[in-house]
Amino acid sequence: MCSIKKDKLIIGGRTLNSRLFIGSGKFPSKSIIPSVIESSESEVITMALRRVDLDSKEHNILNFIPKGIQLLPNTSGARTAEEAIRIARLARAMGCGDWVKIEVVRDNKYLLPDNMETIKATEVLAKEGFVVLPYMSPDLMDAKRLVDAGAATVMPLGSPIGSNRGIRTEEMIKIIIDEINIPIIVDAGIGKPSEAAFAMEMGADAVLVNTAIATAQDPVIMGRAFGMAVEAGRLAYEAKLGRVLNRAEASSPLTGFLGDKI
Repeated sequence: MCSIKKDKLIIGGRTLNSRLFIGSGKFPSKSIIPSVIESSESEVITMALRRVDLDSKEHNILNFIPKGIQLLPNTSGARTAEEAIRIARLARAMGCGDWVKIEVVRDNKYLLPDNMETIKATEVLAKEGFVVLPYMSPDLMDAKRLVDAGAATVMPLGSPIGSNRGIRTEEMIKIIIDEINIPIIVDAGIGKPSEAAFAMEMGADAVLVNTAIATAQDPVIMGRAFGMAVEAGRLAYEAKLGRVLNRAEASSPLTGFLGDKI
């Protein structure tokens, strides 16, 4: 059996073997999180700062995340750049590290990110030494502005957060993948392992999945399924997908068999 060497993802100076990022919300119990991390082989987990309760062992999400896993606090709940900046600074002060996922959302119906406020927050926090991973509505020019602002990655949404509707922004994400030279992480809306594999086949550098794993009947097995799908999709991208034709083409010659001529 051939041995295939995994290529690695580098963000903020950290080398990652897994290209699956997971979330920590919506699980039936926090106690299942270590098993999901193990089954999925994910090395990065995002979390809302409100889940970090240093005074409560039972409710503090940090007590359920194994050592060595990269923490990715998010600024969930922020409506402006200023609020996102304040949340990021609080997370750092509470010992959650320098990585931060910027989420600035003022739309309460569709929960779509405010790109302008996200760019503002990214610029400030990047200058303060944060490794900034901004969640954004897929737009090429805003992605370029995030790069200029110092973002470590760009995280375009696949469909509205928590919807499990899959990748509905495929064409815009493809453009961003083609034009942006920092890691692209597809975030939000991925509902099936096949959709995660598709994102990787497109050339995304990673995906972030929460709801699809946390709300599955068996989150541990689903975590494993997503881990395998992400790896398969990345291998397919590295191998370069075969051509697509509008007509049939035989894989073996149709002539010369038992003297037949076609």
